[in-house]
Amino acid sequence: MTAYDAIVLAGGAARRLGGADKPGVLVGGRSLLDRVLAACAGAGTTVVVGGRRPTGRPVTWTREVPAGGGPLAALGAGVRHTTAEFLLVLSADLPFLGASTVGALLDAAGQEGREGALCTDPGGRDQPLVAVYRAEPLRRELALVATEHGSPAGLPLRLLTDELDLARVDAGPLDSFDCDTWEDIATARARIREHGTVLDEWITAVKNELGIDLDVDTGLLLDLARDAAHGVARPAAPLTTFLVGYAAARAGGGDGPASAEAVAEAVRKATALALRWEEEAAGATNEADPQ
Repeated sequence: MTAYDAIVLAGGAARRLGGADKPGVLVGGRSLLDRVLAACAGAGTTVVVGGRRPTGRPVTWTREVPAGGGPLAALGAGVRHTTAEFLLVLSADLPFLGASTVGALLDAAGQEGREGALCTDPGGRDQPLVAVYRAEPLRRELALVATEHGSPAGLPLRLLTDELDLARVDAGPLDSFDCDTWEDIATARARIREHGTVLDEWITAVKNELGIDLDVDTGLLLDLARDAAHGVARPAAPLTTFLVGYAAARAGGGDGPASAEAVAEAVRKATALALRWEEEAAGATNEADPQ
């Protein structure tokens, strides 16, 4: 993937949330800010523009001048702490932004002659805070705005984006979904608990909470849990999966492919054992009832 730095705008008054600390609002047990930071985990430097607060990974903090001066002022403050050629710019209220969309933006921004790329939502509206900009033209336009207007505070982002040659990337309805109101927060919280989503959301949240960077084959582990519950006893399912994780950690020696292979090998051995238990139980039943 193209090397990039990230700037996350986490200021603002959140008036439609009654002045609540919007980046700190929880969706699925994780703050909105942490969910956005997870989407840009590949950034060389991540700058968060806003008040300091706990985060799941280290970031560089800065503030716009004046505080509450708006997104253009915040972007100008963030840019000063970056060095990469490509800058991913995100608002801190995107609970479902995915790494695949970040990758698509980087690819589009890297096209010859382009000065960046931004997402368009399903309604066709540009989303300048879900975007990748080339650093040099971005710095140029920020300087021109400051020269012309004296300060970027309170100015709209379109003064910047209208002057840049930007590619457009169609965003899915979830990638561009932002949380401006409590109704939006409620929608996001309901969405992560839908049947087809809740398991992946939960696994991601647990990995984030425990500091684990490992692809989890949920199907493999669920099959093991099923076999242990059926072939041994229901409480054997969670206890077996715990022991598999413990064994894999000892064998793998850390995160990454080696650990993934260690998980798979531990699951294979535990599954085989559970199936042997089931076979023995079936044999014992047949011996007791030869009919």
